[in-house]
Amino acid sequence: MKELIYELSQKGISFKADEPMKAHTTFKTGGNASLFICPEDEDELSHVLKAVKKCGLRPFILGNGSNLLVSDDGIKDKPVVFLGDGFDEIKLIDEVTIKAGAGASLSALCRFALENSLTGLEFAFGIPGLCGGAAFMNAGAYGGEMKDVTVRCNHIDFDGNSGHFEGSELDFGYRHSVYSDKDCVITSLVLKLEKGNRDEINAKMKELLQRRRDKQPLEYPSAGSVFKRPVGYFAGALIEQSGLKGKRIGGAMVSEKHAGFIINYDNATTKDVLDLIKFCQDTVKEKFGVRLEQEIKTVL
Repeated sequence: MKELIYELSQKGISFKADEPMKAHTTFKTGGNASLFICPEDEDELSHVLKAVKKCGLRPFILGNGSNLLVSDDGIKDKPVVFLGDGFDEIKLIDEVTIKAGAGASLSALCRFALENSLTGLEFAFGIPGLCGGAAFMNAGAYGGEMKDVTVRCNHIDFDGNSGHFEGSELDFGYRHSVYSDKDCVITSLVLKLEKGNRDEINAKMKELLQRRRDKQPLEYPSAGSVFKRPVGYFAGALIEQSGLKGKRIGGAMVSEKHAGFIINYDNATTKDVLDLIKFCQDTVKEKFGVRLEQEIKTVL
């Protein structure tokens, strides 16, 4: 890490030591990152990735932390590379095509589409993530997924080289993309939408946002749906039918509003959340013979 800090200092690249990760995850848990790097553009990101590799380390790439649990001990053995304001540009390429930086929020992207009377992204309004993470995991809701609108992703690999995948190369599946198996950092994505009626797009966005507020515990820190959807079942329904709504371990609780969510109810630790996840998995397995697969990523 000392060698990497020297390399970053030589290049004038911004970084922080002992950065609290609870400030960078929507669960609001986790210890400190030993080294938290904030490249401002693609050139700096390329330099960072080359320096990380030169120092014999692997980076941890961070966006909004909206699908992430970080150990209470923090992240000690790998530098965190945060894609923030320098990667948040959103612009039109043509009348129906948008290029969005990986660090732009999905909500900002949806509002940009609305301003330009483009339809196809309404499903994503209110998903608390950034564009890069949404493409990485093919985020979706209410019948729509990123695969429906994303035609290309630009990236920089861990060797510092620029590249892209497009079309079928993106290999989108359920909470999966080609990047799930690649050492690459998505820097931007290109989305193809359709011309629509601005009032209708706005109404749909408002309707879906209200549905989220009505059915999801947005008033508490969480990371959205904890588990992937089991084939033939719904995770939240299985958890609720197991009598686990309101179940608490430490400060973590199965939401009483939506059993598919675990919330930080009262100063939970990451261990509290993980213990409750395992309790739900074990209980559902015992009652229904179904093994719930965790959707939330963990850095332990």
